[in-house]
Amino acid sequence: MTITCFIRYQIDPFQRDAFRAYALNWGRIIPRCGGRLLGYFLPCEGTNDIAWGLVGFDSLAAYEAYRARLRADPEGRENFALAQRQRFILREERTFCEAVEG
Repeated sequence: MTITCFIRYQIDPFQRDAFRAYALNWGRIIPRCGGRLLGYFLPCEGTNDIAWGLVGFDSLAAYEAYRARLRADPEGRENFALAQRQRFILREERTFCEAVEG
């Protein structure tokens, strides 16, 4: 079974470019730490303050190992610090989904 970590972000719509830079950084960091980045998505039309990130893992255990590597990764820590300093993420929710084959 594979799982996807579905991250829903409420962002400051006036700091969309800052969130874009944050998401681009994860494009380098996530694969290095063991996740399969499926993509980051910014609002385009309609609601302007919701963005998403999707990251795949082989199991919840693989996700936990990834989180440990992420906490130890200097660039990962800096990207989290960037979001805290600039406050462009107002809220973050994580949901884990399993793929339905077929």
